[in-house]
Amino acid sequence: MFGFLAKKIENIAKKIYSSKLDEKTINEILDEFKITLIESDVDLSIVNKILLDIKKEIKKSEIPAGLTYREFLIKILYDKLVEILGKEKSSLIGKKRIMLVGLYGSGKTTTAAKLAYYFQKRGLKPLLVSLDFHRPAAIDQLKQLAENIHVDFFVDKDQYETAKKSLEFKKYDIIIYDTAGRDVLNKELANEIKQLAEIIKPEEILLVIPAEIGKIAKKQAEEFHKLVGITGVIVTKVDSTAKAGGALNACSVTNAKVKFITFGEKINAIEEYDPKSFVSRMLGLGDLNSLLQKIKNEIKDKDKIEIEEFNFEEFLKQIQTIQNLGSFASIAKHIPFLGISIPEEIFEIQEEKMRKWRHIIYSMTIEERRNPEIINESRIKRIARGSGTSEQEVRELISTFKKMQKLIKNYGKLMQNKQFANILRRFGIKF
Repeated sequence: MFGFLAKKIENIAKKIYSSKLDEKTINEILDEFKITLIESDVDLSIVNKILLDIKKEIKKSEIPAGLTYREFLIKILYDKLVEILGKEKSSLIGKKRIMLVGLYGSGKTTTAAKLAYYFQKRGLKPLLVSLDFHRPAAIDQLKQLAENIHVDFFVDKDQYETAKKSLEFKKYDIIIYDTAGRDVLNKELANEIKQLAEIIKPEEILLVIPAEIGKIAKKQAEEFHKLVGITGVIVTKVDSTAKAGGALNACSVTNAKVKFITFGEKINAIEEYDPKSFVSRMLGLGDLNSLLQKIKNEIKDKDKIEIEEFNFEEFLKQIQTIQNLGSFASIAKHIPFLGISIPEEIFEIQEEKMRKWRHIIYSMTIEERRNPEIINESRIKRIARGSGTSEQEVRELISTFKKMQKLIKNYGKLMQNKQFANILRRFGIKF
């Protein structure tokens, strides 16, 4: 969630979970929270009001039955962050025509394709339409993306004819329009977007802005909103070290909600924005509902994780399928408390390392894959020779496997804890 803010909030949550919570520590935590919001470009007046509200709630509120004082503090931060970040999610399902606007570098074209993929995975038939006749190769880029995900694509001789003719297509559930950008919202771009909006009459006009845009997002949003009336925002590149306040302030000036966020280069790196889910992840409370939905959309039944018998064969299967869901880190954030406790080295597993691990596991005997505990030094030497890797790399794989095996086992026990389940339900998390 908005890289910079997410990392800071996660550190604050860790401090609450691990520190002795006397008055001095709580004040330090609140000061850190205030600095985090300011550094994230949230308006100072809003920050001061938030801190005042939190302090009042800590002093006046009674701790709900079933919660410890630590959990009570986390819940106060949870409620306040949800309030800041938009409260309720807003769906685009059922909208017929969606027009994307924004400046150069915002990621409109790839976002258009990601949106099409998102709707396609939910049983809808989308059409991608290119209205960008200004940026070299923009049309070819969108056409290629459409072909890659097996979605229909349309373009005509110019942007206006393309827009008019696209309205004749009746067989599509959703039509997504990729418009041209500029370095600035000049008169030419303004007139073009206004004319296209009048032709298309879209149900949704979405401003696409990168998470790192900062405070200038407010001015950009105001200008686009005056021009065509922004109905929502898509924030791109949230996996960077970006700040969040600029994007959130952009929403406040248009009264438009963040509707989607994108992260990473993969076509499935897009999510419907749900403030409650993202705050849950930031605070280590997870978001099992979203994860289960993502698994349902991306992973076949044969690829589900077998917790009871997690051996190297199962580990190999997950290496081969887990990239459909995203990184280990992004998956861990969905799982209550796992994102905070999981070893950092597991987050740093890259494709090159996965490739080596596949070779190592293929060099094991069936008995070794199914019974990792039998792998001793002599076996490690043989496996290293057979896989073309070093003995150290084999040991690293075994070490990481054991840590993941332990985490999965402990997590299975955690999910059976009724008190833990009740705590999660107080935060609106169901499983």
